[in-house]
Amino acid sequence: MPAHNAQRPLAGAGILITRPARQAAGLARRIDALGGAPIVFPAIVILPPAGAQSLARAHAALSGYDFAVFVSANAVEYGAPDPRRWPANLIAFAPGPGTAEALADVGIEKVRVPATTFDSDGLLALPELAHLAGKRVLIFRGDGGREQLGAALRARGAQVDHVACYRRAKPQSGAAGLADAFAQRRIDAVTITSSEGLDNLWELLDEATRAVWRGGPTFVPHPRIAEHARALGLPAVETAGGDAGLIAGLLQWFAAHPPAKK
Repeated sequence: MPAHNAQRPLAGAGILITRPARQAAGLARRIDALGGAPIVFPAIVILPPAGAQSLARAHAALSGYDFAVFVSANAVEYGAPDPRRWPANLIAFAPGPGTAEALADVGIEKVRVPATTFDSDGLLALPELAHLAGKRVLIFRGDGGREQLGAALRARGAQVDHVACYRRAKPQSGAAGLADAFAQRRIDAVTITSSEGLDNLWELLDEATRAVWRGGPTFVPHPRIAEHARALGLPAVETAGGDAGLIAGLLQWFAAHPPAKK
């Protein structure tokens, strides 16, 4: 029925969500509300840091920094201090709206977000980060995170410190159930939000399951991830950043490609 379908535009669509568990919940609720069938399989397992001392030291020294960058919602979840300890003069930066929302949820507001692309390049394009002589920047990230942002900020004159506030690990179980879902055609689309998650998922699956995956769209929020997906033979659909961008991409796709009846 048209009215029903208008209210449930993702009806019949099985959508695989590969975000880490905590971040997957919000996206799953939105897909469910639109009539879709979310299937959650975190392609990256997020764990606390091996030791809490360095994070505690960073929290104690916050007043000595001018800028703080949280590289992801995971960095917020595991690294954000009690907002009562957040110095009034410390400016927070996030690479995209999802991370900014996570900061707002824990009481850190007025977060600077890129106006161009939702990534390190977008952050580096912000006027406030153009001239950094004499500035101190603290970057909250995962263990072994990328060095591009910190190196670029140092080149602009900043003193940059990193604090590892979480660890990433590969999932160790669940691949058989996921392979069954692909084989039974219960997955009509896949959402991927990092190249690392893409690699983890790819390595877990056998070639027969990968072939099924290649037969449907994979939604990604960044051109770098899209390029990586296409190199694996996956038909990547690039969307805007954050859950809102993924949802908009899914709605547009399934309006033109209704899922097959199962």
